[in-house]
Amino acid sequence: MDQLIISEGGALSGEVEVSGAKNAALPVLCASLLTAHPLTLDNVPDLRDVSTLLRLLRNMGVDTERTQHRVRLSAEGVHQTVAPYDLVKTMRASILVLGPLLARFGQARVSLPGGCAIGERPVDLHIKGLQAMGARIEIAHGDIVAEAKRLKGARIFMDTVTVTGTENLMMAATLADGVTVLENAAREPEVADLAHCLNAMGARIRGHGTDVITIEGVQALQGAQYRVMPDRIETGTFLVAAAATGGDVRLLGVQPGSMDAVLDKLTEANAQVTCSAGQIHLRMRGPNHGVSLRTAPYPAFPTDMQAQFMAMNAVAQGTTVITETIFENRFMHVQELRRLGANIEVEGNAAIIRGVNRLQGATVMATDLRASASLVIAGLIARGETIVDRIYHLDRGYEKIEQKLSQLGAHIRRHSREDS
Repeated sequence: MDQLIISEGGALSGEVEVSGAKNAALPVLCASLLTAHPLTLDNVPDLRDVSTLLRLLRNMGVDTERTQHRVRLSAEGVHQTVAPYDLVKTMRASILVLGPLLARFGQARVSLPGGCAIGERPVDLHIKGLQAMGARIEIAHGDIVAEAKRLKGARIFMDTVTVTGTENLMMAATLADGVTVLENAAREPEVADLAHCLNAMGARIRGHGTDVITIEGVQALQGAQYRVMPDRIETGTFLVAAAATGGDVRLLGVQPGSMDAVLDKLTEANAQVTCSAGQIHLRMRGPNHGVSLRTAPYPAFPTDMQAQFMAMNAVAQGTTVITETIFENRFMHVQELRRLGANIEVEGNAAIIRGVNRLQGATVMATDLRASASLVIAGLIARGETIVDRIYHLDRGYEKIEQKLSQLGAHIRRHSREDS
């Protein structure tokens, strides 16, 4: 099993290119099921989750060709509409095949998904929405079993904001008979990115980026070529790493307009942030002031960035408070940060961080994807050597993170214990 070994270093500096967004690529890959025509995607990141989803699509009969960051998919020869447990269990995004399969083929059997153990992420809103569109759905032997001759347009109000729920229902509605209106829809840039791709395929979607999305169903979708948006969470992670080390970095191939909440907090932490077309330049102006924050659905502060800010706050001046409102188990990295010398107390859904002068290197264990990133940042600012175990979580969402950080001057390397 691979681990990252991080040695004490100085401030990060230099330039690095950001990869395509995992959370945008996965639903767009699933959109290939909606048409018999080829879909070509550029800027697809080379990640474990992407490979897992491509394996699932191939298992259904989707023809896939992958060259570096380009993927060509053809779902003309789909021969089964089943997503089995052994392919779904490691990745919650697998649920995103449900809507497209049901819309185009009239049936689907999708195993209830797995993924990171950061809290409850129920699929009931996906099911209720599809039922409102006329689907017959039951849970049998751990699978979602769905049937519908043709889905019907419906007005669907979602009790809570759900990104994958919005994406699943939006894809299903593209081939439904009539108009579907999704109320209290997720506003995340990745949802809008999926809508842009679907519209390029001939869908009729408007309102994406707001909390009311309207989809007018069409008889069939066509093929298209589409470029996946850059990863705003990877962007934020590198910016926080630079801020935590007192660095000066320029990130290329980014989308600054999707980053307002994170950039505002970095500025508050005493960073000078300058944005231009496709670039963000961050330079620390002095000591890290740390920031208190509260996670909430987009456009508020993203839950996927709170662990990274907690690592930065661990060596900031004074006391900060991070409140997590999205996932109830998303403080599992606290115990590992404490192993590195961080002074953090948890009270309910709030973490109180009292800054210390330095962290101390130690062996720590990643518990989920974003927790892994927080431990890497902590390792960069810790005295001595830090070893991060179970980095398969990291490989699910960060493409070659050790190589990119090395470009910025970090002392970090990957080690396989099987080699020793």
